[in-house]
Amino acid sequence: MPDEMIAVPHSAGTRKPAIAAPEGACDAHIHVYDRRFPMYGSPDAMLDNATADDYRLLQQRTGTQRTVIVQPRAHGTDNSVTLAAIRALGAHRTRGVAVVRPEVSDAELKQLHEGGIRGIRFTLYTSTNAATDFSMVEPLAHRVHALGWHVQLHWSADQIAAHAALLDRLPCTVVFDHLARLPQPDRLSHPACRVVSRLLDNGRTWIKLSGAYLDSAAGAEGGYADTIDVARAWATQAPERVVWGSDWPHPTERTAKPDDAQLFDLLGRWVPDEAARHRVLVDNPARLYDFS
Repeated sequence: MPDEMIAVPHSAGTRKPAIAAPEGACDAHIHVYDRRFPMYGSPDAMLDNATADDYRLLQQRTGTQRTVIVQPRAHGTDNSVTLAAIRALGAHRTRGVAVVRPEVSDAELKQLHEGGIRGIRFTLYTSTNAATDFSMVEPLAHRVHALGWHVQLHWSADQIAAHAALLDRLPCTVVFDHLARLPQPDRLSHPACRVVSRLLDNGRTWIKLSGAYLDSAAGAEGGYADTIDVARAWATQAPERVVWGSDWPHPTERTAKPDDAQLFDLLGRWVPDEAARHRVLVDNPARLYDFS
């Protein structure tokens, strides 16, 4: 197969991106699914052909070398699937974000840290099969803060606005998933935008420039053009605290998978300046995820 044509499971198209990934570029948001490990919740949440070995094909296509694996909903709080994927992709260039509950022991947290975990995630935008809840966020944030970890939040914009006081109390670094999930059509006027913008000013809040398809009316055919305003707003306000992620294998997109080359090239529209884009892909993730 020619170098420029690489077929990847759960990804449309085969071309490489027009933008070249710089040395040390990080894909800061992927998931790995593997039936060899315990599963949680509905069997429908499971994806096949989404292992660490499958993801290597996407690395060949986009040119990224570092990776952050986010524990998927389908594997619940058994983080062994993520730890195994970190080892498979290379512990020196791979980190992970775990899902835990308050009963997690200090010994388990230490083991997770040694395995490459640097944060925990609360996927609460829908309650279906959620392994955690809002009452767990603050106590767990205090525990992982001692390890130097961050708390990653996949919440709806309405949830962000409703829990503004909770967010203010969190002691650790906070990372908002997928552009903070601001909805169309007036996303910059949503109350959550003001909450996130205020938190960005505290110096320990980050945004993932990812998930363009989640809240886009324009979609792939329209080049996700209606995401540019919010992505540029976050990248302009906190250029040193934004990272990029593919969200492969795109678990929310069950009928038609996005083109990962298009998503990578979209970063060029979100962050047009090459030096700023280098910061997003290399420098920022190295600091957030403790890459040497």
